[in-house]
Amino acid sequence: MKASGTLGRTRHRRRSGTLARRLFFMQLALIAVVCVALSITSYVSTLGSARQATSERVLSIAETLAHDPFVISSVEDADASAKLQPYALTVIDTAEVDFVTIMDRDRTRYTHPDTRQLGKDYIGSIDQALSGESQVEEYEGTLGESVRAIVPVTDSSGEVTAMVAVGVTLKTLSVARAAALPQIIIVGLAAIGLGGLGSWILSRYLRRVTLGYGPEQLKSLFAFYDSALHSLREGLILVDDDGQLVLYNDEAAELLGLPDPDDRTPIPLAEVALPSSVQALLSSGRDAVDEIHLTRDRVLVVNQKQASQPDRGRLGSSSAGTSDSGGTVATLRDRTDIQELTGELETMRTLSEALRAQTHEHSNRLHTVATLIELGRSREALDFAVRDQQESQRLTDSFVDSLDEPFITALMIGKAAQAHERGIELTVTASGELPPSSLDARDLVTVAGNLLDNAFDAAADSEERHVWADFVAADGELIITVADSGPGIDTEEIDAIFHLGTSAKAAPAGSGGRGFGLVLVRQAVTRLGGDLEVESDGGAIFTVTLPLTADSLGEGGNDSESGREGGDDGR
Repeated sequence: MKASGTLGRTRHRRRSGTLARRLFFMQLALIAVVCVALSITSYVSTLGSARQATSERVLSIAETLAHDPFVISSVEDADASAKLQPYALTVIDTAEVDFVTIMDRDRTRYTHPDTRQLGKDYIGSIDQALSGESQVEEYEGTLGESVRAIVPVTDSSGEVTAMVAVGVTLKTLSVARAAALPQIIIVGLAAIGLGGLGSWILSRYLRRVTLGYGPEQLKSLFAFYDSALHSLREGLILVDDDGQLVLYNDEAAELLGLPDPDDRTPIPLAEVALPSSVQALLSSGRDAVDEIHLTRDRVLVVNQKQASQPDRGRLGSSSAGTSDSGGTVATLRDRTDIQELTGELETMRTLSEALRAQTHEHSNRLHTVATLIELGRSREALDFAVRDQQESQRLTDSFVDSLDEPFITALMIGKAAQAHERGIELTVTASGELPPSSLDARDLVTVAGNLLDNAFDAAADSEERHVWADFVAADGELIITVADSGPGIDTEEIDAIFHLGTSAKAAPAGSGGRGFGLVLVRQAVTRLGGDLEVESDGGAIFTVTLPLTADSLGEGGNDSESGREGGDDGR
């Protein structure tokens, strides 16, 4: 039953035919009907014109004969027929008419193509001619139905003395019409042929652009595609070759902050408020595979490919697999939720790395203290332990007395141990008072931790091997400055290093891209409503300014659920 149903649907599609085929036969039928109608109209018009022309011609001939002096004088002779019959036959041959009948007032024929009719009565109307007026009529006489003109012959006094009738039979007219008919038919067939050729060319074009689909199939495809377009959980954007946003779905509008989709009005990309990296990608038209692009609060995975016309085998194309470009298609996947987890993992990694370095450092120092005690040098062991405790306490007190941010304090203590482990001198200073819960602690750890990680990597290859970190809370702002003794940053690369995957340091295997840290810094600063500046003065100098305002409290407060959600967006 299933196979039978499939076969029935296939047969139905074949009977329905493609849109191009239907239009071709409809246009061909319409052209044929129009050409036949025009041919019939032309034939009827030709028939009417032929009768009108014949009427005028026989009237002209009859008037000429009626005013001929030879005819005027001959009709008064006793044997008028003997003079006029040869003359009339000559006129018939010369003027190409069927009869010339000259008659007396009482209808007696003086001339006739059939000599047997001489002397007999003329068949036709003569009343108007007897009254001195010419007339044209169709009448059936001895030669059949004809178009004839009857003109009176008058003497010098104006008295009607005879009449002249000149006519052409309808049989002769039909022969003339039949001679014009092939020309009309040829013109009609030529019009049908040219119209058919034009329809065929148009149908080929329609078949190509509609991919051979029929109207029902196109209707179904449109319904399916439109439903799929707006039900996709991925953003979909279509850009044409002119750089206009032709189509996008609801998800793309939500991800990029676009107005509600309107399939009827293309929008130039230059007029759309898109993130600069996304706009550059869409404008370039290049292929892209799983590229990460950042908006203010989202992380998007973007794929882009040239739009191509699918190949349908039944079109009979010899270039299977090739197609013309019709712009680009881009898909957008929201990776914000995943990136939130990645950002939290990055924060935890930074803290764990710092704690690991601190643990390793403390382990070494404990081994040193234990060894000194075993050697009986207890006084030196005590001095060593107290000195280590004083250094850690000094760093802790400097933050507790000023910023009073436990996460940053823990981070700095860990980073100090990490710097010591790597042989880097870390100078940390802090001043001012940081109101409790004024900024999201995780964003602060993201900013400070990633800036210090990059500074450590830059300073590790320098001769001085020094990193400076300064935290200043004043005038409603927290200013974080991180500098290193590294080679610095080229001014032309300052903007590029904040794009995903860009980094001046080598990426170890499995790192997933070392340049991601600076991008997280930029996103965190943007979420907190701050500014980020980069300078190069013998080394890189990163300055982050974060406002300590009510907006920051609502956006990034530790105790605010909405702040935690906003603080994680885009990680």
